[in-house]
Amino acid sequence: MDVDSAFLKSRRGLVKVAEMVTLFVAFVCFTAGSRPKFIAATVLEFLITSFLLLLYVLKLNKRLTYFFWPLIDIFNSVFASVYLTVLSLMALITYNVPGTLVGGIVTFMSAGLLFVDIYTLFKLITFNKRRNETQQQANES
Repeated sequence: MDVDSAFLKSRRGLVKVAEMVTLFVAFVCFTAGSRPKFIAATVLEFLITSFLLLLYVLKLNKRLTYFFWPLIDIFNSVFASVYLTVLSLMALITYNVPGTLVGGIVTFMSAGLLFVDIYTLFKLITFNKRRNETQQQANES
């Protein structure tokens, strides 16, 4: 299998890795605060983000062509950013353990990173340009 190390050095790759780090830190904080609902949400999004990162790093998105992976990534990022924003606000409002407070702050940072991911993906996906113009934009990002 080919490994695309250039993706990890790109803006999208760095954002994905930063999302995973913040989600893992939020998971640890929510675990320390014993908040099962928040733990489940952060672990689920961590697993989805790691799956998408592996998909892009191992170039499986080029082999599995029956899905339009950037659009799936956008849907995931939109849903997760809204959900994690609400989750972080709930954690910040209802905290009673410092771990929950820190987890809410870090989850809010992760939601911000997801908004950055949405922005970079929207710049990448264009539906009205020719294929070679879109590929040039993808190579520049």
